[in-house]
Amino acid sequence: MEQLIQQLVNGISLGSIYALIALGYTMVYGIVKLINFAHGDVFMVGAFIGFYSITVFHLGFFPALLISMAACAIFGVLIERIAYKPLRNATRIAALITAIGVSLFIEYGTIYIRGAQPEAYPNGIVPLKSIEILGVKISGQSLLILAVSIFLMILLQFIVHKTKIGKAMRAVSHDQDAAKLMGINVNNTISATFAIGSALAGAAGVVFGMYYTKIEPLMGIIPGLKAFVAAVLGGIGILPGAMAGGLLLGVIEALVSAAGFSLWRDGVAFVVLILILIFRPAGLFGKNVREKV
Repeated sequence: MEQLIQQLVNGISLGSIYALIALGYTMVYGIVKLINFAHGDVFMVGAFIGFYSITVFHLGFFPALLISMAACAIFGVLIERIAYKPLRNATRIAALITAIGVSLFIEYGTIYIRGAQPEAYPNGIVPLKSIEILGVKISGQSLLILAVSIFLMILLQFIVHKTKIGKAMRAVSHDQDAAKLMGINVNNTISATFAIGSALAGAAGVVFGMYYTKIEPLMGIIPGLKAFVAAVLGGIGILPGAMAGGLLLGVIEALVSAAGFSLWRDGVAFVVLILILIFRPAGLFGKNVREKV
């Protein structure tokens, strides 16, 4: 029983990282109907910016987290303006192929600049003590990851529902042409969406580095794909769905590992994707909407 609770705690920590990345996928899809496959690589860039902030500039965890979020926000806007904006009225497949191209460009550009060797986050960045609840030892890092993730998710909900840019994002998501007629700057709204989503991916990168220690230039591929699965699981385009999907996927992976099938933990995400597409294509929080072809 104790081991099961321990695995659930691990699953929730991992799931909250997936949820932070999945929010970026779901926000961008909700507004421009684009699956931004370069999003996992923004997460990787965030992990490296956090790493260099800590090791080269000797900053603490929270300053490194904020720098990584700010840098990734700018990086996300640059990707959108350079690669995606010219294709806004192109076919979906053209935008999708471009997203894959941008992803590969970031991965191998990073390898070209700094080499392919992995790096390790220093231990004890945040000196947190483990706590024991009902005989289960929960690490301070797990609690910090959960606290940071929950705070950022609440902040995102506040931005989307209570601020001017959030209202503009919801209007553009609902009807881009009507939003334009109402005086909303659609280009700036889309850029803001990319900035917020990329900042969350940057935060996830730093948190992931602190939790798993090892980072390398191709680290964004699997978490990026799993976060995409999480977004589809919850209902792509729906923010609470991305959060729930990420947490649920993390818990499923942890339980698969606990059952002794740790080699299957990466594969189980894609089994979940296939099942959700067969039995509930709109996701757990989505509504089935007929699409005219």
